[in-house]
Amino acid sequence: MFANLITRIITSPVTIYTIRCTIGLAIGYALLLQFPDYQLIWTIISIMLVISPEGKNSKKLSVERFKSNLVGSIAGLICLEIQPNVNFYVCLLGVFITILTCYFFNILNMARVALVALLIILIQPHTTEMGVEITPVIRTLSVTIGCLIGLLITVFTSIIIRSLKRHYGIPLK
Repeated sequence: MFANLITRIITSPVTIYTIRCTIGLAIGYALLLQFPDYQLIWTIISIMLVISPEGKNSKKLSVERFKSNLVGSIAGLICLEIQPNVNFYVCLLGVFITILTCYFFNILNMARVALVALLIILIQPHTTEMGVEITPVIRTLSVTIGCLIGLLITVFTSIIIRSLKRHYGIPLK
């Protein structure tokens, strides 16, 4: 009976994805509560963007999402360095930089994630108690930390799932 329950859990992509998202939300929310001055809502959003459901490509997808989030964040910082006052043309430049960078790094299929990261950096008003200049950097770090957490959740849960599948004699696909 217990073995049957474990087998159902570790072979259900919906259950695995739900568990991963729950872990990610718990970690992100704990960080948000612990450090309220650092705009860690972007960490939670990035965690959720990077986490992948179980499948044969889940680790690869998480790594690609991690890379694309970094591309978008860095493109946003570049745009703000060129022109600190964000307008349509700065956003358009960011979109071009992001798409071309994703193309050159062969992660164009993840350009949507990169564009979300870009817009997180550019669009949201740059106001914190620490000052306007540091806000985009804090936001970039927040996105990067979220990506790393999401990637680690996917990798560690994949290791546990593979171990359980071996233990219960379930094919690894």
